[in-house]
Amino acid sequence: MKEGDEADAEVANSQKRTTSRRELARNPRFEQVSPEVGELDESAVEEGLREDPDEMLAMLADLVGATDRRLRELAKRLAASLFLDIARRGPVRPRGVGTLRELPYRPDGGDLDIDASLEAIMEGRGGAIDAERLRVRGWVQPTTALCLLVDRSGSMGGKPLATAALAAAAVANRSPSDYSVLAFGKNVVVAKGQLTPKPSELVVNDVLSLRGFGTTDLAGALRVAGAQLERSRAGRKVTVLLSDCRSTVDGDPVAAAGALTELVVVAPESDSDEARAFAHQVGARCITISGPSQVAAALTQALDRAG
Repeated sequence: MKEGDEADAEVANSQKRTTSRRELARNPRFEQVSPEVGELDESAVEEGLREDPDEMLAMLADLVGATDRRLRELAKRLAASLFLDIARRGPVRPRGVGTLRELPYRPDGGDLDIDASLEAIMEGRGGAIDAERLRVRGWVQPTTALCLLVDRSGSMGGKPLATAALAAAAVANRSPSDYSVLAFGKNVVVAKGQLTPKPSELVVNDVLSLRGFGTTDLAGALRVAGAQLERSRAGRKVTVLLSDCRSTVDGDPVAAAGALTELVVVAPESDSDEARAFAHQVGARCITISGPSQVAAALTQALDRAG
């Protein structure tokens, strides 16, 4: 596992692998989006999003790895802003049964807890009662901790890369103070630690930089997810696995998944057989998506139904 400075070094190393304008020009829309070196036409991006959002999101993800330095920086800023905006468009609905707890007094906070407040009431007879010493019984909504696992093995670019970045944006939006993002292949890179503050824009850009290669250690990734979630005190802990679940490294993914309290698998619609089988085997919920534009809404639906 690589976390902290080691993770930052891995991101920096990944950023050295860039894509030339000649390679990017294989996309027929590239010349419209970047007519000259160092240029990014945002109006052309907006038009592309209206006509084919998945293709344009995929192109924008690829532009973040452009050899053209100015284009790369413009694409990073636009991608982070756009992906987070897309993630925020859906409603965030807390779920789960609340817990009745003793809380500091508020006029609208619940019923007065006589036992916990009795001393303050007795001392205040005939005079003013110190409201700060009063207690009420009120319902507290359980919090949710999320860990996103992004499979970066094989050749990840275009739509899979955009999907991963949008999933990171969606997780950051849903549980902004208690989430982690892990990118895994042979090793696990912690793009965002569970309780480590990090701007959402930087998390999205780091995911876009961690382009795929190599083998898939699914069991190891699931174990690291469990370790990240152990840092949280949330009442609900959910691992979101973005993968085809095709492990190529020795290990026991089923046992690793069994140690997690809740798992949601998100797989590509065109290649979901092994992901569905794995989810069924470990009792996880599995959803499929056809492209990056669907991931935020799909995650909201899956997490709400599972909660």
